[in-house]
Amino acid sequence: MNRVALDLGFIKIYWYSITMFLGVFLGIVVAYIEIKKHKINLTKFENMAFWAIIFGFLGARIYYVLFNLDYYLTYPIEIIKVWNGGLAIHGGIIGAALAIFFYCRKNGLSILLMLDICAPGLMIGQVIGRWGNFFNSEAHGGVVSREFLEKLHLPNFIIEGMYINGNYYHPTFFYEAFFNLIGFIILIILRRNKKIKIGTITGIYLMWYSIIRFWVESLRTDSLMLGNLKMAQVISIILFVSGLILIIVNRKREKYNSEVEK
Repeated sequence: MNRVALDLGFIKIYWYSITMFLGVFLGIVVAYIEIKKHKINLTKFENMAFWAIIFGFLGARIYYVLFNLDYYLTYPIEIIKVWNGGLAIHGGIIGAALAIFFYCRKNGLSILLMLDICAPGLMIGQVIGRWGNFFNSEAHGGVVSREFLEKLHLPNFIIEGMYINGNYYHPTFFYEAFFNLIGFIILIILRRNKKIKIGTITGIYLMWYSIIRFWVESLRTDSLMLGNLKMAQVISIILFVSGLILIIVNRKREKYNSEVEK
């Protein structure tokens, strides 16, 4: 699999970078549509999105580096080479959520409403972003047979792309992208319901993604580890419980569309 999308000689543009950019762009578009519906101040949203993206990427990279610290202390220049992979979505979620939290607190925006607006965009961004792992031949599962992959009715280019160093592997990037796409559709449908409570969309996002990621992580062979524990599974449990608590706590609060920041 060729990781380079375009080689201009003086610079190389990688598929990983392209998928990250497209994921962010599409996520913003999805959030923007909802922002217009709520008549929220566009400048406030743009400023919030800017900081959420910055801290999301920083969080994703810092999280990954911390769990591979021995390698990056030995080769510190590699820290900036994000086009080689190494963005942990859980770190990105934490970084972006913190940026949204503090920005909303400072500017008088509803934190839960803004998280609800951003959650579907984040989900579709993850769908696109996972394809970067495909082009980098990373984040795959264990060895499987070609027959196994063919039985999944996958496009041939995915099957061929999962042939790495003489073996075929579980396309865990595709599993996650596929089920996240379903999750995105569910969130879009739910947020059309005017009676849904503020925080419910965020809670469902946390629960849905955590279930998918916990399962996918059980198949992966390159997980970030904390001792004998797969860190992504630990975080998935925490986020799932957080999402469930959020939904329960917000049952008696205002409705999703009843609080509009202008």
